[in-house]
Amino acid sequence: MAKDKVENIENVTQARPGDPCTIVIFGAAGDLTKRKLFPAFYNLLASKFLPDKFAIVGVSIEKYTDQVFRNQLSGEIKKYATAKVDPKLWKSFVSRVYYHSGNFTDPKLYSSLKDTLTKAAKEQGLPGNCLYYLAVAPQFFGEIVRQLGAADLAEEKDGNWRRVVIEKPFGRDLESAQALNKEIKSVLKEDQIYRIDHYLGKETVQNMLVFRFGNGIFEPIWNRRYIDSVQITAAETVGVEERGGYYETAGALRDMVPNHMMQLISMIGMEPPTSFDAEAVRDEKAKLLNAIQILSSEDVLTMAVRGQYGAGTEQGKKVPAYRKEDQVNPDSHVETYAALELHIDNWRWAGVPFYVRTGKRLAARVTEIAINFKRAPLLLFKDTGIEQMSTNQLVMHIQPDEGISLRFSAKIPGPSVKIGSVDMNFKYTSYFGAAPSTGYETLLLDCMIGDPTLFQRDDMVEAGWRIVTPVLDVWSALPPREFPNYAAGSWGPEEADHLLAREARHWRIITE
Repeated sequence: MAKDKVENIENVTQARPGDPCTIVIFGAAGDLTKRKLFPAFYNLLASKFLPDKFAIVGVSIEKYTDQVFRNQLSGEIKKYATAKVDPKLWKSFVSRVYYHSGNFTDPKLYSSLKDTLTKAAKEQGLPGNCLYYLAVAPQFFGEIVRQLGAADLAEEKDGNWRRVVIEKPFGRDLESAQALNKEIKSVLKEDQIYRIDHYLGKETVQNMLVFRFGNGIFEPIWNRRYIDSVQITAAETVGVEERGGYYETAGALRDMVPNHMMQLISMIGMEPPTSFDAEAVRDEKAKLLNAIQILSSEDVLTMAVRGQYGAGTEQGKKVPAYRKEDQVNPDSHVETYAALELHIDNWRWAGVPFYVRTGKRLAARVTEIAINFKRAPLLLFKDTGIEQMSTNQLVMHIQPDEGISLRFSAKIPGPSVKIGSVDMNFKYTSYFGAAPSTGYETLLLDCMIGDPTLFQRDDMVEAGWRIVTPVLDVWSALPPREFPNYAAGSWGPEEADHLLAREARHWRIITE
C-alpha cells in the first residue's frame, strides 16, 4: 500500500477488543456457522480484536464431543477461511471451543448448558458475560429465548451482560414480527437484543454516514432540489440452489426488502443524527422508515412488480427455471424478483422516487445505490449542437467490489464542443488495501463491546414490515398469471422497466 495514499487518514475513534465473554452458538453444526461465523471469529483473533480471554460453546442436535467438534472445525476452516490460517494461532483458537448437544425445545438442554458454561468459564478464566448467537431456523428464535429465560441464563447480574444475536428473517409479516418482538421482550430488554443484518457489515454501507456527514460538499445537495431519483439494486446471478424449500415460504420480497433494502434506504435517506451515539443514529433511521408512504392496494398494482425466472443462460451455461429447482412446486407462484417505487413524506425527499429491485438469476451479481442528480439546463449549449445533457450520477458499490464512483460531464478534446461522460472511481481495496473479511467481523465485535448502532431496533423491524405487508397481501390475493416472466441471465421482467419509463427514467445500465 502506497504511503501517500494513507497519510491523511483520521482516526476518529479507536476500536477496542471485545469484552471477555463466552460466545454460545445455537446451530453450531449449520452452514452459517462454518462458512461465516468461525472464519469471522478467527479473523478477529488474528487482528487482535477478540478479547484475550474468551470461549466458544457450540450447541446443536448432533452428538459430538468437544474434540470431535474441534477436529471438524479444523477441517472446515481450511475451506472457508478468507486468508491463510496460521496453525499456531488456530490451535490456540480451537482449544477454547467447546460443544454441547441437545434439542433446542428440551428444557434439559438449557439446565445442562449451565454446567458447560461454568466449565468453559473456569478453564478460560472468564467472567459471566455471555453472547448467545441464534444461527437457527426462525421458528426457534422465540423458543430459545424463552428457554434461556426460564433457565436463568438471560438475566444480567453482578455486572455481567447477556446479549442475544438474532439472524433474519425477523418475522414474515407485520403481525408475526410484532408477535416475535413481544415474545422475546418478555425475557430480554431491548438493549440485550442484536438483530443482525450482514449487509451492514459491508464497508461501503458503514461508510455512508461518514460520506454524507463528514464531507462538506455532499450533504448540501443531498435533497429534492438536486436529486432526481434513487435506485437501489441487489442482484444475484445464482438461483435458489439448495434453498428451494425455504424460498417457497419466503420469496424475494420477504427475503430482501424489509431488512436489507430498508436498511440501505434508511442510511442513504436519514437526517443527520445529533451524534454517532447508537440511539441517535437509530432514531433517525427509524424516522426515515416511518416516513415512507404505505402503498394502497391500488398503488401496489402500479408501483410494485414481481417476477419469476424461467430457463436461461448464466455465464454460457444453461440453467433451469425456478419451477424446475429442487423442493419447488412445479406450479409455484413465488416471486424470485421484486421491484418497488417508494416515496418518502418529508421535506428532504418529497417528490423523489426511490426505486428498489432485487432478484435471483439476474445478469450480474451486484449490490449498489445509485443517486441520480437532476439534469443541468441546456440553455448554455443551445447553439453547440448538443441536444441533451447527461445526468450526474453517484454510485455506492456495496458488492462485489466495494467503493464509490461519480459520473460527470467533460468536454471531449477537439475544435467543436462535444461532451462525454467521465467516471471517477474509488475502490476500497485499491486505496486502503484488503483485509480478510466474511462481512461479519465488525458486527460480531460490536456485539462484544455493546455497540448496537448497526443493528435493527424493534420499531425499525416493524416499520420495514409495515411497508411491504400491503404488497404481500395484494400479491397473495391476486396470483400471477404470467410466471415465469423473465429469462435467467436477464435483468428481470419488462414490467420493471415500465415502472421507471412512465416518468422517462430507466434503470442504470450495470456491466460486470
